[in-house]
Amino acid sequence: MLTPRQKHCLQGIGIRQWVDRSSVPQRSLNQEPAAEIEAVSEPIKPASIAVTATVKAPVSRFRPELEPVANIIPKIEFNLDSWDNINQSIVQCKNCNLANGCTQKVLGVGNRQADLMIIGEGPGQEEDIKGEPFVGRSGALLDKILLSIGIARSQIFITNIVKCRPPNNRDPHKDEIKACDAFLSAQIKQIAPKVILSVGRISAHSLLKTNEPVSNLITQSHQLTELNIPIKVTYHPAYLLRNPSAKSVVWQDMKLLHQMLNS
Repeated sequence: MLTPRQKHCLQGIGIRQWVDRSSVPQRSLNQEPAAEIEAVSEPIKPASIAVTATVKAPVSRFRPELEPVANIIPKIEFNLDSWDNINQSIVQCKNCNLANGCTQKVLGVGNRQADLMIIGEGPGQEEDIKGEPFVGRSGALLDKILLSIGIARSQIFITNIVKCRPPNNRDPHKDEIKACDAFLSAQIKQIAPKVILSVGRISAHSLLKTNEPVSNLITQSHQLTELNIPIKVTYHPAYLLRNPSAKSVVWQDMKLLHQMLNS
């Protein structure tokens, strides 16, 4: 028998009733469980166990660096054998998601017999509204840079790697650049410029199929091999607005560009 003090201590640690095992009748191994033991808790349903065991978080089959599945859109082929067909195809194009968010397509403008073709990165907010590449502060600075070597904007043709504005002026994705490749290639073939000026990192990387820094590419000679057209790489005017010290580098680029155009 337990003393009152022992009972009080057992109750304090959660044991309500203590029974001497010697006083409890022993059950044989073959005897069915007592009803009162079965009633302690409901048996777990087999179905619940099956659901718990089989429901798992979905496992992605795609590596993190790949483009989202939502960006994979069936591509439409276009007839790009004339300027009218090129421009009409760009306006109608929905080969990537950028077409759903831009105000209008920025086709490219200028002299279609130009010796100099300038290729930038992608339309910004002002270009998206006006429908013309390189407007606003960046465009005004580019005009001044060209005038420093005696070239007016009316003498050149200017366009971008992608024809639709990326959201919040972000860099275009690889699938978006690829969707515009055919349009840019068609424009280059129609103009057949003497020199291409590649402006900015996205433009240089796309045209030259490289990931080298622009600071390295500026010091090198390049060529669009399929059409045998020289490419000069330089900084984007927007970069110069943030880093005015780089203007001296661009001035050297312009002097070299002038030599290339007049050689």
